[in-house]
Amino acid sequence: MATRYLVRDVPESLIFYVDTLGFEVVEQWGPAFAIVRYREDELWLSGPGTSAARAMPDGSLPEPGGWNRIVLEVEDLAPLAARLQELGVRFSGDLVTGPGGSQVLIEDPSGNRIELFQPR
Repeated sequence: MATRYLVRDVPESLIFYVDTLGFEVVEQWGPAFAIVRYREDELWLSGPGTSAARAMPDGSLPEPGGWNRIVLEVEDLAPLAARLQELGVRFSGDLVTGPGGSQVLIEDPSGNRIELFQPR
């Protein structure tokens, strides 16, 4: 299964996902589109020049952001969050702990949210 995120700038997003979060590049089609992988999951990064960014029949435009998000299961969330803060990654809130584990929301350069989750 793959997830598609609309992004404002694919090269900038590649730097974030690959260099900051450790994804690997699977494919890249110029500056408009790329596929990256985290473990077995693929994330499609669609820039403004892709068909996914075209207007809907009612005229509304797809855009990045919102509250839907991918979830990356990680180990040692607190040190990872501290490292990401040092790198200047945007956080959507503080690290929280619940019955299933701990999580924190970060944002990619286009404002798409990513949940970093450490299970209990």
